[in-house]
Amino acid sequence: MYKHTVSQHVFTFDSLTELMAKASPLRSGDQLAGIAAGSYQERIAAQMALADLPLTTFLQEPLIPYESDEVTRLIFDTHEHTAFTAIAHLTVGDFRNFLLSNNTHTSQLTALQKAITPEMAAAVSKIMNVQDLILVSSKCEIITRFRNTIGVKGCMSTRLQPNHPTDDLKAIMASVLDGLFYGSGDAVIGINPATDHISTQVQLLKLIDAVREQYAIPTQSCILSHITNTILAIEQGAPVDLVFQSIGGTEKTNSSFGINLSLLQEGYEAALSLGRGTIGNNVMYFETGQGSSLSANAHYGIDQQTLEARAYAVARAFNPLLVNTVVGFIGPEYLFDGKQIIRAGLEDHFCGKLMGLPMGCDICYTNHADADQDDMDALLTLLGVAGCNFIMGVPGSDDIMLNYQSTSFHDALYIRKLLNVKPAPEFEEWLLKMGIMNTQHEITVHRIYCG
Repeated sequence: MYKHTVSQHVFTFDSLTELMAKASPLRSGDQLAGIAAGSYQERIAAQMALADLPLTTFLQEPLIPYESDEVTRLIFDTHEHTAFTAIAHLTVGDFRNFLLSNNTHTSQLTALQKAITPEMAAAVSKIMNVQDLILVSSKCEIITRFRNTIGVKGCMSTRLQPNHPTDDLKAIMASVLDGLFYGSGDAVIGINPATDHISTQVQLLKLIDAVREQYAIPTQSCILSHITNTILAIEQGAPVDLVFQSIGGTEKTNSSFGINLSLLQEGYEAALSLGRGTIGNNVMYFETGQGSSLSANAHYGIDQQTLEARAYAVARAFNPLLVNTVVGFIGPEYLFDGKQIIRAGLEDHFCGKLMGLPMGCDICYTNHADADQDDMDALLTLLGVAGCNFIMGVPGSDDIMLNYQSTSFHDALYIRKLLNVKPAPEFEEWLLKMGIMNTQHEITVHRIYCG
C-alpha cells in the first residue's frame, strides 16, 4: 500500500498499478477505464507518493506478472543491471532532478538507455511538467541509419505520407513528387495501403523504389501493412526496405494485432537478410498510440501512458529506424481534447527518447475530437524544440484515406525555418544537388517541370 497526506486527508493506493494510474495527468482514456484519480487533490497526492518511490521498486513489482506476459519478460530479461547501478539509489523524484540537472548530459543519458524500464520512464514523466519533458528530451540524441542518417542534432526529418483511398498509382505518385519538391521524405516515403492485398503492396513498393532509383534519392520506402504481408512480399522478391508494424505494451494487445515477439523477430531477420541499407541496418518501423491496449481490452487496469511506454520496450528490442506515436489518431475516447493530445505527445516523445528510441510523432487529431489545427501547431512547435526526430508530411495535412488531420509539407518547412534545423544530411545534399533547395535551406522549386 502507498499513501500520502494532503491537508490531514490520507490518500491510500492499494497497488503500484493504482498509484501510477492515479498519478497520471488527466486523460479521457483512464476515465473510461475507471482508473483515473477522482480529484485533482488525489492526483497530486499520488504524484507526491510516486516521487518518493525508489526506482528499484519497478524491478521488484512487475505491473503484469512475469509468467503471464511476454512483454514483461522482455522488459526484465533485457534490463541492464550494471548500467542501472548509477541511478539505483534514486527515488522517482530524485531521478527527475538528475535528468534536469545541468550536470547531466547526452552521453550520460545514452549510457542509461537500457537501464531505464518503461515503468521508470512513465513514472518520472508523471511528475514532470511540459517544460521538463521538453528540456530532458532535447538532451537526448538517438541516431539511426539505413540510406541516410536520421536523428542528428540540428536536423528534423519527415515521413512523406502519400496515402490514397483506392491506392491509385498516379495519385500516389503525384503526392510523392509534391512532397519531394517541398523537401519532404527523408525519414521514409511511407504509404498506408487502402487494402491488404499482397499484389497491391508489391506494386506500391516497386513504384516507389523505381522513383528512388531513377533520381538516386537517399531515402527509404515502406508500405505500412501487417508484418505477415511484408514477409510474404519479401519472399516474392519485392524491394522491401523497412518492415512496419503497429505494436502495444502487453502481450494481449499485440495478440489483438495478430503479432507476437517471435513474429517481429522473423520480420526483422527477413529485412536484414536483404541487405538493402547502404549506410546502416536499422530496418524496422513501429507505430504506437496511447489507448490501444484499452481499446483491445488488454490493459490490466494499467494507465494508458504507462502501457504506451511498455510498447517502447518492444520497439527497442528490434533496433528500429523509426518509431512514432500516432498521438491523437485513436480518438477523443482516449485523448479528449487538444490539451490532452499535446501533453500525451510530449510524454510519448520523452519516454521513447529516454529509452533510446528514434522517436517521431504523428501530430494529429480526428475530426470528432475537441482539437483543431492551432493545437497541432502548438504541439509541432514544442516537439521541434524538444528535438523530435521526424514528423509526418501529408498533402494539405488532410489524409484522405485515413480521414484524420496531421501535419503538412508546409508545416515541416515552418519548423525547419523557425528552429534553423535541416533535413537528414544525405537528403539535404540531394535537395541541393537537384536544385530543390538553396544554400539558405529555402525551397526553390514549387512546380513540376515536364519535358
